[in-house]
Amino acid sequence: MVIRIAAVGDVHVDQDVVGRFRPALERLPEQADVLLLAGDLTRHGTESEARCVATEFGGLGVPVVTVLGNHDYHCDQVPRVIRVLEDAGILVLEGTNTVLDCPGGRLGVAGAKGFGGGFAGRCASNFGEPEMKAFVGTTTAIADQLGVALRELDCDVRVALTHYAPVPDTLAGEPPEIYPFLGSYLLGQAIDSAPTELALHGHAHAGSERGTTPGGVRVRNVAHPVIKQAYSIFHLHEQGGGTKVSVNQGSGIA
Repeated sequence: MVIRIAAVGDVHVDQDVVGRFRPALERLPEQADVLLLAGDLTRHGTESEARCVATEFGGLGVPVVTVLGNHDYHCDQVPRVIRVLEDAGILVLEGTNTVLDCPGGRLGVAGAKGFGGGFAGRCASNFGEPEMKAFVGTTTAIADQLGVALRELDCDVRVALTHYAPVPDTLAGEPPEIYPFLGSYLLGQAIDSAPTELALHGHAHAGSERGTTPGGVRVRNVAHPVIKQAYSIFHLHEQGGGTKVSVNQGSGIA
């Protein structure tokens, strides 16, 4: 049995984007059991932009699960953005999880926006000024919530959904100087704390598609500028006592 996951991030929807993704999304029920959105749904995080997202990604015939990204926080309208999305049937995760009954099994998704801080050997530390401690503390708290959400899942297959990157592999192509602002190794540790089969993220527009956590979990950067299509499709199926992940060509857009 196969669980089919469609995923994309960094769609940055505003009025001028409405209709661009929809033709490919209308075919989604034929190709996937669920759509996961890896944050940065909007350009500036306004309620009006969220309504555009709801128009584009609502009512697709499959469950839609998302996390928010940094752009979705910009205008300090997060509660209103979440309300609009959830009124359209789009589930927003933040340190929380959900289990979906798919034809191929029970899919567990744990999601969190994530935050920056950098990666092993080149990362911020919880030392010094209160501002630095607050920065690192934010990432630590979010990563802890993600880890708990993953470990609490009772499902056949676990997937981690974040906006920020959990590994540096998928940042290749971005300037190394900004890696600390694109993700954190703490997210990777959280993902490795549970038997996770796949981790999806966005945020790194100039990054690379594939990576792996230190614990061996497959990581995929599904930012729209990276995958260059409406969504990528991932097939998760049992093989030899483990879960195999294969990637099918997604659906392109103009």
